[in-house]
Amino acid sequence: MQTDLRRLMLDSNLLPSEKQDLLTRIAVQAEAMDMACYIVGGFVRDLLLNKPVNDFDIVVEGEATRLGNELVKKFGGKLTVHQKFHTAIWLYSEIDSLDLATARTEVYESRGALPKVKPSTMQDDLRRRDFTINAMAVRLDGSHSGELLDPLNGKDDLEKGLIRVLHPASFTDDPTRILRAIRYEQRYGFEIDPHTLRLINRESLDVLSRLSGERIRHEFDLIFEEEAPARTLLRAEGLGLFSVFNPELPKLNKKYQSLFNSYPDAVFDLTNDQISLDYLLWFMDSKVEVAVDLAKRLDFTAELTRTIISALQLKSELPALVDSRPSVWTARLEKIPLMATYGVWLVTGQTALKEFLVKWRGINTKTTGSDLKALGISPGPRYKEILSHLRAAWLDGDVHNEKEEKDLLNRLL
Repeated sequence: MQTDLRRLMLDSNLLPSEKQDLLTRIAVQAEAMDMACYIVGGFVRDLLLNKPVNDFDIVVEGEATRLGNELVKKFGGKLTVHQKFHTAIWLYSEIDSLDLATARTEVYESRGALPKVKPSTMQDDLRRRDFTINAMAVRLDGSHSGELLDPLNGKDDLEKGLIRVLHPASFTDDPTRILRAIRYEQRYGFEIDPHTLRLINRESLDVLSRLSGERIRHEFDLIFEEEAPARTLLRAEGLGLFSVFNPELPKLNKKYQSLFNSYPDAVFDLTNDQISLDYLLWFMDSKVEVAVDLAKRLDFTAELTRTIISALQLKSELPALVDSRPSVWTARLEKIPLMATYGVWLVTGQTALKEFLVKWRGINTKTTGSDLKALGISPGPRYKEILSHLRAAWLDGDVHNEKEEKDLLNRLL
């Protein structure tokens, strides 16, 4: 494994030149303020793995907000301060931001609660982190630039492909780390260290079960952003994580595994919502009542809940709809989110669902409400009745052109 960190940080394939310049600016400013400045966590991990780096978390021994304010003065942007945690976010362009933090220690006053923090040293800061492979830092400022700080032998675990917690209470302090451990394991093809694996037990899972839905859902959202979310879900399922939320949640159907991270073809004209689709695939074989319960427990949005429930109901109704005319299919499918219809088509291959998405939903009458008004028909329910009848005729192939539609309209009047 490459260990010349300064050389790796100059590799534009791993770190774009504009990001290199950004780190140089921060390092120079930190040195001028006599602050030891480090880049930590995922940046170091991925850099040592020769992977492009995306995480940019800066930690200083000193008050991070002071550094942030000076950066804003010199280079512009906006600083958002979170004084309680001694952190700040520097929005240095219209769309780009960077996390700045004071080196700190954390105290968990109760299991699963958010920690209380106080300023400390970089060594202490690394010891509060989740896994050894994330507990490394690279010094940025002055003559120390490029030095690796690795007090917990994270580099060794990285070389061995191990996910290891820093202390026995890690998962009870913050049980979301269980989901993170599984995510890293599957992302990199690593293994969870045997001692760490034993800590995923009844005690830590009990604390996990009591976390807020928002915190748990955030971890699942991150899983669905991975390249292999289904594999990660199957691993979590195998470790008993899902039973703590609802024991009736069925096993993930392995037939759906290849559908995760699939993108709708352009022909469907759908907005890609990968996370919603992955949740839909995960819940696809659930009972409606189980899905409703979990949607509440994991604090789903109203739209995501509606999409999932609609899909489950539609899937159960397919046998009754299978021989229906296009107008019947369309009347049913227009009542539910498009993503629900698409998800059910993915797992069933029902031709009518695809026909609706790519063709039927775009078919409309030539006649409008204004035309009906011009014919002397008073506005009211009769409009909808006539226009629905005309559209059904187009959908079912009973009308093929505007003349035939007018003939039908005259018969209806």
